[in-house]
Amino acid sequence: MGQNDIDVARYEKMEYARCGRSGLKLPRISLGGWHNFTEFEKTKELVCGAFDLGINHIDMANNYGPPPGRAEEVLGEVLKKDLKGYRDELLISSKAGWGMWPGPYGDFGSKKYLIASCEQSLKRLGVDYVDIFYSHRPDMETPLDETMGALEQLVKQGKALYAGISSYDAARTRLAAESLRGGRVPLTIHQPLYHMMDRWIEDGLLDAADDIGFGVIVFCPLAQGLLTNKYLNGVPKDSRAADPDGFLQESAVTEEMVGKLQQLNSIAEECGMSLAQMSLKWVLRDKRVTSALIGASRLSQIEENVKVLEMDDLSEDVLNRIDKVLGY
Repeated sequence: MGQNDIDVARYEKMEYARCGRSGLKLPRISLGGWHNFTEFEKTKELVCGAFDLGINHIDMANNYGPPPGRAEEVLGEVLKKDLKGYRDELLISSKAGWGMWPGPYGDFGSKKYLIASCEQSLKRLGVDYVDIFYSHRPDMETPLDETMGALEQLVKQGKALYAGISSYDAARTRLAAESLRGGRVPLTIHQPLYHMMDRWIEDGLLDAADDIGFGVIVFCPLAQGLLTNKYLNGVPKDSRAADPDGFLQESAVTEEMVGKLQQLNSIAEECGMSLAQMSLKWVLRDKRVTSALIGASRLSQIEENVKVLEMDDLSEDVLNRIDKVLGY
């Protein structure tokens, strides 16, 4: 793919939102490489196709694969071969905090692990810096100031432009922001799990975003595919829930759950949406949510998800009906 192959109208197709009170803007839909960036041609299609739609934010982590590190290597090849002239238009993030290599320094939140991991991610991606580097999860055994100090060092060295955290609760998020602020590096972004069946961030974290001024990019807005049409009749053999080693377990797709999904799907159809589109519209209803982070195995899924930005907001009646189905 060359310079002339990228859609010149890409930025007219996407909405962008300011990330908290920073200068950074994110597309309302961002693309993650958790499971699906393992083969070059497939990754090229997804990343370049998303970029054509105005999705200029690609979210990665050191352990994405399989095997760990593979996703960053493949994305690095796409950046080198197909998007070489577009680095300044792209927002690329990475993270460290989950298990990456053997021994005591390849997991959690020590300064040694985070600094080494960022260096390795830069090499795999073939870039001089990442735009955002996250502490991927809280580490209750490492002093918070040490973990935040590693993020501060990376920002001040120019290896990351912005500091982020993922999956920290509201109280620890406030402490992390205070620690970073002491080094004159703001907490720019938080990446939590959030979807209509798991609303934990509404209990303090969104208020912290308001108070402190960081943005929120939510992962798993479709509940690992549960909030799509895939499970309306149970568990398909080729689904993630059918994989015993998968994040979504078959035991979660109970008869009661299928009944709820069917009710939600009926509401979505009345709104002229797919269940996935309604689920994305639901997480984006709160303006404190800067972006929804999606995964995709096909470009058509990304195209369907982006269409939600052209659709009307969910009415109060629809929101109340969703709450009733889910017992809120």
